[in-house]
Amino acid sequence: MCGRMTQTTDPAEVARIFDAESTIDEDASEAAPRYNVAPTQPLTVVLQRTDEGRLVEQHRWGLVPSFAKSLKDGAKRINARAETVATSPSFRASFRKRRCIVPSDGFYEWRRTGGPKQPYYLHPPEDAVLAMAGVWAVWKDPETDLWVPSAAVITTEANRLMSAIHDRMPVLLPREAWDDWLDPAFDDTDYLRSLLEPPPDDVLEMYPISTAVNNVRNQGPQLLEPVEEPEGLGLGD
Repeated sequence: MCGRMTQTTDPAEVARIFDAESTIDEDASEAAPRYNVAPTQPLTVVLQRTDEGRLVEQHRWGLVPSFAKSLKDGAKRINARAETVATSPSFRASFRKRRCIVPSDGFYEWRRTGGPKQPYYLHPPEDAVLAMAGVWAVWKDPETDLWVPSAAVITTEANRLMSAIHDRMPVLLPREAWDDWLDPAFDDTDYLRSLLEPPPDDVLEMYPISTAVNNVRNQGPQLLEPVEEPEGLGLGD
């Protein structure tokens, strides 16, 4: 799965990378580097609206489909499985017309052990921005009549690197797929589904970090500092 990530790249730079226009106020707190993005929090996404072009926006992390009874339903839908995203009632409409990219500098995953879980940070070797495949939706709050945008990250089977600590990982889109993925008019489902495969092993590097990341209130670059692998928990063990 993907349940925690970093989004530290400036929204204006994200907009440049993805040839988009940012709607995020550069002076607002939402534009500050974020080292511990968690479900239900604002998530920066890149999407393409038919009438407005390509935009960088912030959506609530956890997709809330139009038929949801409550905003809280999104907490169950932070990830969409690659195997079922095109057919699941919760995600299929978004997969057809509302696909997005979640730009991230890296993400966290925890290795299951006999004791406390050990967190790891996974990131691209050259500190590039990852293009995670996502889907988005809008939900109307019946109490306020306000529209709430939300998004989910699509996950797939782990590649060899990731499988050492977990059996799922985010779908990472290659640059040549960005235009088709974001285009709401592009409807080649077979091609789109072919993109939902594990990425090559050399796309990411990983290392163990402090359990300070476990607390979603903790922020800052110190969360990314490597620590020694606990004895007996080496990846070769």
